[in-house]
Amino acid sequence: QVQLVESGGGSVQSGGSLRLSCEASGYTDSRYCMGWFRQAPGEEREWIASIDSDGNTRYGDSVKGRFTISQDPAKNTLYLQMSSLKPEDAAMYYCAAGDGWPEIGWCPSTEYGYKYWGPGTQLTVSS
Repeated sequence: QVQLVESGGGSVQSGGSLRLSCEASGYTDSRYCMGWFRQAPGEEREWIASIDSDGNTRYGDSVKGRFTISQDPAKNTLYLQMSSLKPEDAAMYYCAAGDGWPEIGWCPSTEYGYKYWGPGTQLTVSS
C-alpha cells in the first residue's frame, strides 16, 4: 500500500523560503513520476512541479525559477524548496505519485496523471 505524507508547511513572510518534504512508503516502481500540486480555497488544484526516476524535472510557469523539486531515493523522500514566496503561493500543498511510467513518456502536469496522494501540508504567506 502506497502512502505519501507531506511535512514542512507553515507560515512564512513574503520573500521568505521554506522546504516541503514528502515521505513515501510502499512504492516499488523503478521508473516513476512524482509531483507537487497546490490548491487554494475556491481554486482548482494546480500542478507545481514533477520529477521522474531519472531526475528529470518540470515546473509550472507560476513557480519556475523560484521553486526546486528534488528527491532522495535512499530516504524515499521528495522535496520542494520554495523561495521568494508570495502571498499568492499560499495554499495546501500535496505530493503525488504516478502508477508506473506514463504512456506519454514524461511526467504529466495534470492531477489525472497521478494515482497516489498525500493528505497535504498548509502554506501561509503573509505580506
